[in-house]
Amino acid sequence: MLKDLGVDYRYREYTKEPLSKEEIREVLGKLGLTARDILRSRDAKKEGLTGDEGNDALIAAMASNPNLIQRPIFVLGDKAVMGRPPDNVRQIL
Repeated sequence: MLKDLGVDYRYREYTKEPLSKEEIREVLGKLGLTARDILRSRDAKKEGLTGDEGNDALIAAMASNPNLIQRPIFVLGDKAVMGRPPDNVRQIL
């Protein structure tokens, strides 16, 4: 979709280049969401997480296991959106 719109972007392979705790906090700020909001519940259950843990605990878990983060997330400057559904991306273009 981004190529079709002529948008220049960089894809970050989250499993090879995981986000740090600081980066996760920054992205959450841009999204206007909490760690619980972007937690993948199926993967969280596998890790023994309920989603009721505090924001700092969830961010630490996400930094250690990036599969816990909903994806894709699109970031443009000081804005970010969840990429599902894909039309959300148009909000920040």
